[in-house]
Amino acid sequence: MLLVLLTGCALPDAPPSRSVEVGAAPGPAASQLPPHQRWGLPSPLSPAPSPPRHPTRPADGLPPVLDHVPTPHKVVFLTYDDGAEKDPRFVDMVRELRLPVSMFLTDSVVGPGYGHFARLRSVGASIQNHTLDHAALRGLPYAGQRAEICGQQHKLRTRFGIRPHLFRPPYGTYDTTTRRAAADCGIRAIVLWRATMNADDLTFTKGPAQLRPGDIISIPSTEAPKPMLRERTTHLLRRVQEAGLTVGRLEDYL
Repeated sequence: MLLVLLTGCALPDAPPSRSVEVGAAPGPAASQLPPHQRWGLPSPLSPAPSPPRHPTRPADGLPPVLDHVPTPHKVVFLTYDDGAEKDPRFVDMVRELRLPVSMFLTDSVVGPGYGHFARLRSVGASIQNHTLDHAALRGLPYAGQRAEICGQQHKLRTRFGIRPHLFRPPYGTYDTTTRRAAADCGIRAIVLWRATMNADDLTFTKGPAQLRPGDIISIPSTEAPKPMLRERTTHLLRRVQEAGLTVGRLEDYL
């Protein structure tokens, strides 16, 4: 199912002057500020509540396909695709804000950059599966889909000693064969998204053009040098806070 994006609202202005410019080199004055101000946020992120029970598995026994998590908690989930952007300052951001993020990695995109994602994992990011080669899976035979999904499971196990249980199909396209192949590769849930954070614009696949509790947000890789990943993340976090929400750890809910 190919997802069509709807244009969201304009982003808010920069926070008050006590916060430092996103991406600027930290100086002595900036180092004295609390983490949220160092990263351009008007207030600290609220702690996420303890997650409820996991979603019920579909009657067919295959992994559920989710673009949001049914939850009464005022949380959203930040997911990053592909692995093309390897900004070392983003690692600092995740560590200092204790930001729960999920990285869906594609082997052919990450290339020799797995060390960067090892550093991200060491500061709390989770690593999940986005196929070997970023192929559109829908319509491919079972063997081809299984090779893409299980092949990346093997890569991630070799690199990190983990076996991811979440999978994002490239372009958001999938079919029943995708779900079968994913299940056979040890995947528990197929993760889509209801919102996307692009350069400076939040767009939505369906429903109201505003963030809601349980929304899964995709932050895709971009080839443009600006705005950098940490800048887009700051824009997004401001929107999250304006909506009265905070960030939860997706893996705790699925």
